[in-house]
Amino acid sequence: MVPKHIVSAATIVVNECNEILLIKGPWRGWEMPGGQVEEGESLKDAAIRETKEECGLDIEVTKFCGIFQNVSECICNTLFLGRPVGGELVTTPECLEAGFFPIEEALEMVTWKNFRQRIEFCLNEELHPFYVEFSLSK
Repeated sequence: MVPKHIVSAATIVVNECNEILLIKGPWRGWEMPGGQVEEGESLKDAAIRETKEECGLDIEVTKFCGIFQNVSECICNTLFLGRPVGGELVTTPECLEAGFFPIEEALEMVTWKNFRQRIEFCLNEELHPFYVEFSLSK
């Protein structure tokens, strides 16, 4: 049997006011933009593309933060920090709402599984780079 892993890339986008970009998806509620890395695509390029596709914002990736690996589901989630450099926030089928929120407010809004922990780890540079293994089903 050939192992099949899913690799994703997400970005914690922080603006000049130290606010975090969150998008509201149709299934998981408020979260950071991100998604699956396509064949032949770099992790960084996937993070940039996914943010643009999901909410219309152009970003610059400023730092690789770490990886959360869902061992039971064979998913590796790579996480980056970034900043907005252009575009404008729009809604899409993957993003019902989008906006920048103060950090504490943003953390309260994110309730899906360990997504809040992922954001907290990205914002704490003392933890970089991090590697977190966990097992949980979808």
